[in-house]
Amino acid sequence: MPDPIANLYRRKWLLRATGVSGGAVLAAAAVPFIESLAPSEAAKAAGAPVEVDINQVAPGALLTTEWRGRPVWILHRTVSMLTLLRGNDERLADPRSERPQQPPYAANPIRSIRPAFLVATGICTHLGCVPVYRPEVAPADLGSDWNGGFYCPCHGSRFDLAGRVFKNVPAPTNLEIPPHEYLSDTRLRIGADRENPA
Repeated sequence: MPDPIANLYRRKWLLRATGVSGGAVLAAAAVPFIESLAPSEAAKAAGAPVEVDINQVAPGALLTTEWRGRPVWILHRTVSMLTLLRGNDERLADPRSERPQQPPYAANPIRSIRPAFLVATGICTHLGCVPVYRPEVAPADLGSDWNGGFYCPCHGSRFDLAGRVFKNVPAPTNLEIPPHEYLSDTRLRIGADRENPA
């Protein structure tokens, strides 16, 4: 006749062995699943900061680069361009950049760290079209109250040379200013700053 105590020990041993084996199999199966949830190398690279040599941008010129799959403009503003920014406040929807479309260090009338350089995302805040750079506009062209900047041909939104939106156009807010910082006099990093390190 079988010993009931020996059978009880065998059952307990088999239950423990099965539980440990099942746990090990479950852990082994979970590892690849959990790793698949991590961002791919391509996704990490797409969100990584981008460094740009701003020494190559001539005064008055616009350089377009890409960060997170979106166009980012670097505009080297001249003294006359900066002067044009002073007379627009009454015609702008948000002249002091009170809406959070920029980091705190760019919430100023020129919307930049350095007056000569505007760094802005080149996407219209209306429906996501890409505006065109129009630094000089004839008075009869596109309205006499606009003296140049960025124009969205899709629906007629206008922005000044600081990316601030004019009143009575479809775009509801100023152009977005991405996080950025200057690494040197000639190197700019887009996508990271002291407050938001990469």
